[in-house]
Order: sequence, then C-alpha cells, then structure tokens
Amino acid sequence: MVHDPNNTFYGVFIVIRPGQALRLFYISWTLLRHGLDELILASHLFRPLHFLRWFMWWRVLRNKELGRGVRIRRALEDLGPIFVKFGQILSTRRDLLPDDISLELAALQDRVPPFPGRTAVAILEKAYGKPLDQVFAEFNPEPLASASIAQVHVARLLDGTEVVVKVVRPDIEPVIRRDIGLLYIIADKLQRYWSEGRRLRPLEVVGEFEKTIIDELDLMREAASATLIRRNFADSELLYVPEVYWPYCRRNVMVMERISGIPVSNIEAIREAEIDLKSLASRGVEIFFTQVFRHNFFHADMHPGNIFVSPAGQYMAVDFGIVGTLSHDDQRYLAENFLAFFKRDYQRVAELHVESGWVPATTRVDEFEAAIRTVCEPIFERPLAEISFGQLLLRLFQTARRFNMEVQPQLVLLQKTLLNIEGLGRQLYPELDLWQTAKPFLERWMSEQIGTRAFFNRLKDNVPQWGEKLPEIPALVHEVLHQARNGKLEVRTNSEELQKIRREMRRANQRTFFAILGGSLIISAALIFGLDGYAPPIAYGAPVATWGLGILGTVILLLNWPGRGE
Repeated sequence: MVHDPNNTFYGVFIVIRPGQALRLFYISWTLLRHGLDELILASHLFRPLHFLRWFMWWRVLRNKELGRGVRIRRALEDLGPIFVKFGQILSTRRDLLPDDISLELAALQDRVPPFPGRTAVAILEKAYGKPLDQVFAEFNPEPLASASIAQVHVARLLDGTEVVVKVVRPDIEPVIRRDIGLLYIIADKLQRYWSEGRRLRPLEVVGEFEKTIIDELDLMREAASATLIRRNFADSELLYVPEVYWPYCRRNVMVMERISGIPVSNIEAIREAEIDLKSLASRGVEIFFTQVFRHNFFHADMHPGNIFVSPAGQYMAVDFGIVGTLSHDDQRYLAENFLAFFKRDYQRVAELHVESGWVPATTRVDEFEAAIRTVCEPIFERPLAEISFGQLLLRLFQTARRFNMEVQPQLVLLQKTLLNIEGLGRQLYPELDLWQTAKPFLERWMSEQIGTRAFFNRLKDNVPQWGEKLPEIPALVHEVLHQARNGKLEVRTNSEELQKIRREMRRANQRTFFAILGGSLIISAALIFGLDGYAPPIAYGAPVATWGLGILGTVILLLNWPGRGE
C-alpha cells in the first residue's frame, strides 16, 4: 500500500487524523444527500443496517428519476476538485465500472472558481524573489482559465513577447494529500467489505490516481514534457506545441508562448475557416499513433479543452500535466495487436495476449480467439459514427476477465487517450474509417521495428559503438585462442540456478561421506562388542570402545540427516 504522510498505515488498521475525520463525515453526508445510501447499505459491511433506510426522511424529497450514475457524478462535483479529477480518471477504466456510471463520470468537468489575482501576484513574486514588474512588462490579474490544480493568466515579457503564466493553486498540495488519504481509506473498506472489491482492486486505482495528480503539481515536470513533445514535432505539420520559457519556470509556475487558435470543439468556426474536417480527423489519429509508437511519449489529456486548430489546419496542444510512455515490449505487443485486429486475425490476438503475460499461460487460445471474434467482428467496415471505442473496450475487458486477464496499470493512460481521440474524431468527422486510417501507419511502424529496414537502422545506430570497440577485438581474439591452445581457457557462469545445483550436490556428497563414516563407526562398535573376551574393559555389559564408537557414529548420522539445517 502506498504510504501517505497524512495517514499512518499499520497493515489493515488506519489511524485517521481529526481533520480527516471531519472531512470523512462530510463525504458521508454528501453521499447520503445524493441518494447513494442505497449503494452504501447494500455493501456487505452495512447490510445488517439496511433497515435504517426507512428512517432517512430525506428519501422522500429525492428525485427518483435520476439514475445512480447521475447521482454519483453530482456527489463528486459537490465533494470538490480532487474527487472530480479522480472521477474523470476512473471513467477511463471501463473494465472496473458499469457502463452507466463510466459514461456519467466521463461528463465530469472541473468547475472550480478562480483564486484572487492578488494571490497569484504574491505567489509569483515569492517564486521569483522580486517585484512582478521586474519580470513582466504586463500581467493580467484576471485569470484566463481556472482548473482544479492551477489557473492561467495572460502576461507580456519585458521584450514584448506575449505569454501565458500557469500558477499552482495556493496550499493545494495538503488538500490533495488529505483527500487522497481519504480515498485510500474508502478504497480499503471497499476492497475488504464489497463483494466486487477484490476483483476491481480499488487500492491500485487510487495509487495510479495519486501518482498522476502529484506529478501535475510539479510544473517543471510539465514544462519538460511540453519541451520534449515540441521537439518531437519540430519538423512536423501535424502538431504545434507552444515554446516553454525556461528562465521563468519554477516548481509552481510555468511560462509558455501564448497561442491563438480555434477550439477543436467549435466545429462551426472550423468550417468557416474552410478547414477540411475529414483531413483534420485523420491527422488527429495519426498524431495519436505517432506519439504512442514512434515517439513513445504521448499527451495523455487530449480532451477538447486542451486542443486547438490553427487557421492553416494544424493542431495546437496545451496542458501537458499528464503524459504517458510504454515499454518496448508493450509497444510491440500493442502494435501487433492492432494490426491483427485490422486483419481480423483473432488467433494472433489471442496468442499475443498469452505471449505478453496479460492472460495466464494455461489459457486455451482457441476459446480466447472465439470470444474475441464475437466482440470485434460486428464493428468492422463501419464508420466511427456507428461504433464506440468505449463500448469495444468495455466488452473486450469483460471478455478478458472471463479468462483471468490481469489489469495492466501501464495501459491506463493509453486507454484514456484512446477514448479522448474517439470523442475528438466523432465530433470532427463521424464518417471517418478509423481502421483504414491507422493501418498503413502501423504497418510502416512494424516494418521499421522488425523488418529489413529495422535491421539496417539498428546497424547504423550501433556503428559508432562498434567502431570504438573494433581496435580491441584482434587482441582479445588472440588472447582467447592462446589460452585455449595452452589449456588455460576457463568458462565461468554466475547462473543462480547452477550455483544452487552445485550447493545441493556438495551437500549431498557431504551427507554421503558422513553417512558412510557414521555407519562404519557403528559397525565397528558392533564388531568390538562381538569380540567377547578380547576387548578392553567392559561398561554396562559392553566394551567401552563399543560405546564410544557407537555414540560418535550416531551423532554424525543425526547431524547430517537430510533436511537438517536447511
């Protein structure tokens, strides 16, 4: 379990601070106020208290037409920005939630009032250690935008460059850590007392959320991510990333170039600018696959509020607080999975899941193949308007769960980004054929990774290193051959398994030796006992030598008995 400095965890026991206790009471009251007492009292822990619902007078005033998803969404909005953001991230885990709840959580928006402009000025002056007029020629105290973690102001540098200044909310970190601590408490109870808790692994979900939101607090990290993505697309017409002005960046302050574009959600304005929506939607898909497979560093918060379109039809992105990467193995498995899906090679999809370890090695490939075909076959050759990645992922997760597929935490941000791309494409050009758009890119990428081109690319990358080592090779070869000719060549291995086998063989040889020695001593004692009249002095009816040899042999056998000392 992740340790939170605001809580003390001792196994399953959690010590709650007084402030957290009050907050927990408020959370409970909010849940009850939104009619979520049914979910609480239906749990295993509170089921004996189910009769209390008849004494809850507010049930009479409740709007019975609201579904549970709507009530959960409204409760999270009332609980504040941390719970809103948690709900947004949780909405991407279609494998964990019923469909009605995940769809409502996806509609969550940060509705956070801005903090005063004078507070932002005070934060900036403290960060820079000088009056603000010595840093900016102009600073607008009225925020341009406000979110749960930070807000943005417009400013102008001393050289006249127009910029935006992102400032982390004052004293937000203690609030975040307090609420994360409470989420751990709630997740712990769910995992222990809810019948579905163990399967849904709520503690791991909260752990993923904690890492994501704590990273968002560090604007130096966000600035570094923005700079890398800008460098990756420096020579591309697909995406423009604003420049970061590093001399003005601090852990709680980030200054970037101010851009001007059309919000991607404003379809009418894009049409008026005479931008081809079909081409724009296709480029959005290409940007996603380029970031994930070619750069292996992707913007993982590509909702419409963070994406703009220039008058020339180029995408422009902001807000790089959440980014994702994949391991080389995950990249390759995902690319092969996508290609196999596009080719309807479901047997290969099933084999890849087994090879990657995402499902147990004992899984019957033919059964898994049939299950995947049942899910995927109905969606092919249909435009984006008629399919839903959300529904597809949900059904795939449900299918995989039947085959004990483990949750892959490293793929959560990818799933989130994929759902954002789906929503973006659906808005821009619902008739887009996603499969035909993505397939050529993935085929090209795979040829670069495992084809002839990949071989020559790796050869080219390794030539400088080989050139450095090449002069040493003749001397090393001569030394090895010389030792081999003189019988001095030794092959050594540090394999842990081999070392273990050697230790076992050594112990077995020792046992055999001492067993023979102990048995010989006992036999000698018996022979001496049989030499009646020729033996030394007698003790208790047997020669003294018999007693000595017999006891020594018995001790040796007992000390080396198999299993002793292991």
